[in-house]
Amino acid sequence: MPIRSLFATQIYTAALHGRGRQAFNAQLLREIRQLRRDDAAGRAWSRKNYPGGFTSYSSANRMHRLSPTFALLERRLEPHVRAFCRALDLDLARRPLAMTDCWVSIMPAGVAHGLHLHPLSTLSGTYYVQVPPGTPGLKFEDPRLDRMMAAPPRRRGSRLQNRPWVVLRAHAGELLLFESWLRHEVAANPVRSERISISFNYSWF
Repeated sequence: MPIRSLFATQIYTAALHGRGRQAFNAQLLREIRQLRRDDAAGRAWSRKNYPGGFTSYSSANRMHRLSPTFALLERRLEPHVRAFCRALDLDLARRPLAMTDCWVSIMPAGVAHGLHLHPLSTLSGTYYVQVPPGTPGLKFEDPRLDRMMAAPPRRRGSRLQNRPWVVLRAHAGELLLFESWLRHEVAANPVRSERISISFNYSWF
């Protein structure tokens, strides 16, 4: 068909590289649970801003500088970040991207993560540490949605690239990367088990 696809929104998904992935994931899980016990400031902030859940977003948000295990995660993420940058044709010859933020999120039953983006960052992403069956994936919003003034609804079963929202399933041991301007959310966790993830930002400036 004589149709060109322009201004693509690209999302990168992959399993984390490296040996001993299960043991590494288990160590991350232990540290995250310990962090929740130790981080009084994070628990207090979460009570007001993340009801029912825990996040170190406002307290311990540079875990790659605080923990050798999280520093190893940063190193294991690097080849994926480079691959995604190549796919986006980003010119990083004069200045590389650097991880600026890295924090944890724990979502027990009923906890949701509202629609948001990551301002002042270039790339953002999530590494999934624990994803029990039935827990929600990451929902992305078409960035043009507020400009679709007279668009009809999409047909049932429409292709992913034509949908106004897409949910990508989460799997423990996998990572997901996207450009930081892309709005996203996580629906309320419908199961009793906790959904546990690590989020991060990379900046060019």
